[in-house]
Amino acid sequence: MKKTIIILFGFSLILILGCKSKSPIAKSEIPKYFKIDHTLTSDQTHNKFSSTIEPVLRVKSGAVIEVFTEEASDQELNINSPKEAIGTMNADLIHPITGPVYVEGAEPGDVITVNLLEIEIGDWGWLAIFPGFGNLDQEFTEPYLRNFKLDDKNRTINFKDHINIELKPFPGVMGVAPPTDEMLSTIPPRANGGNMDNPFLVEGTLVHFPVFVDGALFSIGDCHAAQGLGEVCGTAIEAPMRIVYRITLEKGGRSIPEPEYENNDYYAVSAYGTTLIEASQKATKYMVDYLEKEFYLSREEAYLLCSIAGDLQIAEVVDLPHYLVSMHISKKVLGL
Repeated sequence: MKKTIIILFGFSLILILGCKSKSPIAKSEIPKYFKIDHTLTSDQTHNKFSSTIEPVLRVKSGAVIEVFTEEASDQELNINSPKEAIGTMNADLIHPITGPVYVEGAEPGDVITVNLLEIEIGDWGWLAIFPGFGNLDQEFTEPYLRNFKLDDKNRTINFKDHINIELKPFPGVMGVAPPTDEMLSTIPPRANGGNMDNPFLVEGTLVHFPVFVDGALFSIGDCHAAQGLGEVCGTAIEAPMRIVYRITLEKGGRSIPEPEYENNDYYAVSAYGTTLIEASQKATKYMVDYLEKEFYLSREEAYLLCSIAGDLQIAEVVDLPHYLVSMHISKKVLGL
């Protein structure tokens, strides 16, 4: 009898462990083992968004791409630049972004997912006030520049005296080509992504983009070593970086109007608008759409859930004429 009990207990334990091992996991929890398939240099850049910009690389879904990016001034500034250099910068060179990358099989209505596998900070960065730009542009009318030595292994800087800032690098600009042959400025965010300046888009994040043109034509750059939500003075610590990402094509699933993103802890939608109210309303609507379609809630139930568990976040308030707002919801709340 004792032997039978022991055998039954062992068998039950195996069943329990086996069931646990088969629990569904979020895509961002899948191990990030990878090998680099392609490399793009910081010379393979452009600084507009358009469907007419020729790709520098064609890849299959699932490709892992290593890219090197320049800081936002495209080498017009360096670690020894004085503040006077701000006034002589060529605005036409702002935002060199590496790409575009053509994803084979991507068509309008599809979604591409960019998994940010590694983000490595360069050895310097700058932070500035540009007259006429920023949330307090009427008060701060003189140029100002701070340069910083950066160390990817020691991800902190001393701002002043006892004030230290943790570095949390991310690409300020990520986007696909919009459905136009016009050469659009990279300054404001749009439905294709672009200058989202969202400090949540760090290493380990999955970013989903709607596809508007064949091949998607994805580009990335304008990296920030540190930035607060809002980026209120108009710049972050702008730095060159090395990024490794996996790009995956998703067909036949839920279509999305603007970029969405996720990590192990939450799912998020984002929305641009000409006012913060408009952007927040769109972000709320997008989250209601997501909850309704993915979790079979009524629109009323989804709206109520947004009110008690959704968190609106202001990503940026300076990239006019558009503001960017996101809404996060905990995966724990959703049972993921």
